Amino acid sequence: MPDKAQLAVDKFAEGYNCAQSVVFAFCDECGIGGDAALKVSCGFGGGMGRKQEVCGAVTGGIMVLGLRHGRGTQDGRPVTEDLYRMTREFMDAFAVRNGSYLCRDLTGCDLTTEEGQRRFKEDGLLEKVCKQCVRSAAEMLEKMA
Repeated sequence: MPDKAQLAVDKFAEGYNCAQSVVFAFCDECGIGGDAALKVSCGFGGGMGRKQEVCGAVTGGIMVLGLRHGRGTQDGRPVTEDLYRMTREFMDAFAVRNGSYLCRDLTGCDLTTEEGQRRFKEDGLLEKVCKQCVRSAAEMLEKMA
């Protein structure tokens, strides 16, 4: 069984965003193809389209939790409540491990501006922060299986 955290980091290194990388690492076990995983999660990078809301690694993780445990057409409302509990636990644990689950807090710069994007690159935040968040989310999901 491949190391999902390393698979996520490798996908991130290929240039895919944080959400895409996390979802892709778990797509086989979740029953979706790699291309579909990348497409459905694409808009969640940079805290959702660089709005710097919830970290893309976290939203990718929530998508994985949903694919694993979410409510489908044959499930009742309790399934939703269980997933909401798992989602809160995942987000809270991510914040404890990384200091926050909000992209803006994690990066400390405004990615919607050229200045913020320049600072992000100059300070090496992709490597220092985002890569670590991708690894962290995937490792946590592996333990939550």
